[in-house]
Amino acid sequence: MSKVAIVTDSNAGISQEEGKELGIYILPMPFLIDGVEYFEDINLTQEEFYEKLEADVDVSTSQPSAGSILDLWDKIFNEDGYDEIVFIPMSSGLSGACETAMMLAEEYDGRVQVVNNQRISVTQRQSILDALELVKRGMNACEIKVFLEDTKMDSSIFIMVDTLKYLKKGGRVTPAGAALATILGIKPVLQINGGKLDAYAKARSVKIAKRTMIEGIINDIKTRFPEDYENNNFLLQVAYTYDKEAAEEFREEVKNMFPEIEPIVMNALSLSVSCHIGPGSLAVAYTRKVL
Repeated sequence: MSKVAIVTDSNAGISQEEGKELGIYILPMPFLIDGVEYFEDINLTQEEFYEKLEADVDVSTSQPSAGSILDLWDKIFNEDGYDEIVFIPMSSGLSGACETAMMLAEEYDGRVQVVNNQRISVTQRQSILDALELVKRGMNACEIKVFLEDTKMDSSIFIMVDTLKYLKKGGRVTPAGAALATILGIKPVLQINGGKLDAYAKARSVKIAKRTMIEGIINDIKTRFPEDYENNNFLLQVAYTYDKEAAEEFREEVKNMFPEIEPIVMNALSLSVSCHIGPGSLAVAYTRKVL
């Protein structure tokens, strides 16, 4: 049986330490901060990142270099003794990194399978956990890729943004729109499904925004997967930027709405997402149980 390695990037919100515990490889995402390159969870912690972000420095994301990807893959084959690799990067709808990896994989004669999973953050994380289970079941890299791509749309994330400051910086909202939202105390709710970040609703308070996200999850599952909703055949995840205490409170609210769903996992959003939405954001996501 082929020995299969699971590789992802730090957009999945899995730390280097947790990656080692799970037995997977994490490719750190690069950042440019005032012209200096940093790598998530290598020489840039969550705390350091938010300090720099709130200091209003120039922060931008970047793709991993082709060299860093190839070096990691070659190490996995030549030093760690794996036969195949399943690489699960962030959604191709949010970055060109997936397409780059696919081109690089062409040189490995099918030994590297790049999954265009259309997910990010906590839903991407669930794909990693599913891939690990599929390895245990004896699937090869190609079979795992097919399975994950067949089920890639079986998830959705709803995110409450505390401030439009960072979306304005990224050009996703006009300065006038951001200023008006601040005056009115609006908390935008966004949705990520299939790799696209779209506006979902506008709420006048954090309380209303949280209710809107929970209702969004319910409506989405009921509409798309009614049988799964009736049978509680889904997983729930809560995510956040910076404010862990607020996220723990939100998780309790989600638990109260879905008492049959256990556990409800909570993780910090990856920094590559956080730099676009800023601190104080909350998110809730679901993925269908496919295994």
